[in-house]
Amino acid sequence: MAVEKGDTVKVEYTGMLEDGKVFDSSEGKEPLEFIAGNGDVIKGFDEAVIGMNENEEKNIHIDVKDAYGPKNENLIQKIPKDKLPKEPEAKKGMVLALTTSEGQKIPAKIIEVSEQDITIDMNHPLAGKNLNFRIKIIGIEKGSEK
Repeated sequence: MAVEKGDTVKVEYTGMLEDGKVFDSSEGKEPLEFIAGNGDVIKGFDEAVIGMNENEEKNIHIDVKDAYGPKNENLIQKIPKDKLPKEPEAKKGMVLALTTSEGQKIPAKIIEVSEQDITIDMNHPLAGKNLNFRIKIIGIEKGSEK
């Protein structure tokens, strides 16, 4: 029974960068569950499970465009330090939680600190990166059975 668009799948996975560094894994956690072809996960991952069978494993490579996309330079901005709370002191590598006008929280990583301002990067941490995954389908629930 192969995965088709609209099926609910359960997947065990390990995600790695090009250099082999693991950035995420389902090991020790519940498997990832999503509806195939629904856009619930990144495009390359979503497309990779279509046609796979239960207990099938494979390694996939996902190009930047089908992962989190290229880095958007417009999402890197300078903010005057006086617009930030005094505590905790802003340091390179810290992550701030910014709130949009719609109330949505966006993580922003501080990538530079100067006397007057800080530079933040609001891109997804994996933007601009090709990704590799080892995936195994451990459950398929046909879409018509839902």
